[in-house]
Amino acid sequence: MLNEQTIAVLNSMKLFGMAQSLPQRLADPKQAELSHAEFSALLTQDEKMHRDNRRLARLLKNAKLKQQAAVEDIDYRHPRGLVRQAMMELANGAWMAAGRNVLITGPTGVGKSYIACALGNLAARAGHPVLYARAPRLFESLHQARGDGSHLKALTRMGKVQVLIIDDFLITPLAAAERKDFLEIIEDRYGSTATVITSQCPLKDWHEAIGDPTLADAICDRLMHNAYKFELRGESIRKPRKAP
Repeated sequence: MLNEQTIAVLNSMKLFGMAQSLPQRLADPKQAELSHAEFSALLTQDEKMHRDNRRLARLLKNAKLKQQAAVEDIDYRHPRGLVRQAMMELANGAWMAAGRNVLITGPTGVGKSYIACALGNLAARAGHPVLYARAPRLFESLHQARGDGSHLKALTRMGKVQVLIIDDFLITPLAAAERKDFLEIIEDRYGSTATVITSQCPLKDWHEAIGDPTLADAICDRLMHNAYKFELRGESIRKPRKAP
């Protein structure tokens, strides 16, 4: 009865991790060999792990990543010009805190979106808020936001999220309003938050593809300065491989 009361108190104090692990630890005979301090320390660790897992689940849900991907699962066997050492440098997470961008280009099917989502997963595991959006839908949502009065709020949100992933950038030409919105987002993020962008358009063609020379100068300068650049190549990974 005392244990049930203790669990009820823990739940009322929102110490759900402790409440969940206490019966399991009490049922383990090995726990009796621990001192009170050691037992309390383990319960505290259980609570921390529980909160960390809940926060990660919340971050991943809010991120809306297109794919379930992890840096550890990236395939380097496919000949697409992806250097393992460069990806391992990103795996340490320093680029997020430094606000450095990651630009991934290449033909369709070479895994650009997977790599971007893997970096998003990495950021969430590090405790950073992440947001994934395909560029066409991003600009469409901003267009709709102009009509319902939430445009500034939407821009502010994308400017502040720690890691913003924009997939399929420049898959269609940018309209004048889209160029201006994109510059506002990149300007707000420059040097303080990290942006991951994938595109089928080669980096050397971004300036021309963006359209307006003045806005293109400002956008490319802020995106490409001190950025990690991955220019992938090769055949689509999605194509069925020939039998040996």
